[in-house]
Amino acid sequence: MNPIEAMQIYVRVAELSSFTQAAQSMGLPRANISTAIQQLESELGTRLLHRTTRRVHMTQDGQVFYERCKDLLADTEELLGLFRNDQTALQGRLRVDMPSAVARDVVLPHLPEFMQTYPELAIELSSTDRRVDLVREGFDCVLRVGLLDDASHIARPLGYYPLVNCASPAYCKAFGQPQQLGELANHRLIHYVSTLGARPGGFEYLDPEASGTVRYIAMPGALTVNNSDAYYAACLAGLGIIQAPAASVRMALGSGQLVELMPQYRAAPLPVSLIYANRRHQPRRVRVFMDWLVSIVQPRLVASTRPLASSS
Repeated sequence: MNPIEAMQIYVRVAELSSFTQAAQSMGLPRANISTAIQQLESELGTRLLHRTTRRVHMTQDGQVFYERCKDLLADTEELLGLFRNDQTALQGRLRVDMPSAVARDVVLPHLPEFMQTYPELAIELSSTDRRVDLVREGFDCVLRVGLLDDASHIARPLGYYPLVNCASPAYCKAFGQPQQLGELANHRLIHYVSTLGARPGGFEYLDPEASGTVRYIAMPGALTVNNSDAYYAACLAGLGIIQAPAASVRMALGSGQLVELMPQYRAAPLPVSLIYANRRHQPRRVRVFMDWLVSIVQPRLVASTRPLASSS
């Protein structure tokens, strides 16, 4: 029995938790099923399944092997259908990561349409503000907002997220609305850091009198967060000023839940990149998903690092 057939049998046994049911569903003798599993375990040098009188359960190694088998079988099926014209035939699993705010505000509202177009795809979407390890954690692609610190992967620049300074009406009522940089000493900044314990940068702005040089002003603030959802919620609660992507606060500004402050002193727009491993041939399902992701994210970005024009 060839390895592909053996892996297909193993996946079926693992999913049905039964040698007998796997044999019936595949139209094979039960002895063939048992032999295939025994050969796999012998070649791998590990036990894949715990067997009882009623059912079988995957071991820890068996779970890992099951996940890899599913990916490999999906890739094989995609390869065999490489020259078909039916785009809806994409199958397999996609594992992607992106910031929480992008997932919530941009991707998830559009995802049902994508999944209806490709119903055979299974998507694992990680939405976290930490920097995931693309290879070690098995991600097909990562949407990253901010400066890149790893040149070992391929980065596809998409544009820039403009940033705006915001506070809640309750905060403005209590502390006023600053108009000039010198007034910030009397205000509070909600500090955002990727790792708690890191030193906050302070209020960032592009100096209009120095060709857009990035400058920072140290500001007081009793709250430091490491999550974009907490950052946004803290601002709504009146705990201080934030500097957030315009796209993520547009609705709050329009409804009056937040107020924009000092539009002449905005921070430098954040670069947005699509990161993927340096692989010569990517599965078609990954390429299709990345193209779709670019199509819904890029319209919200600007092409230059200049700050967003003031709307006031």
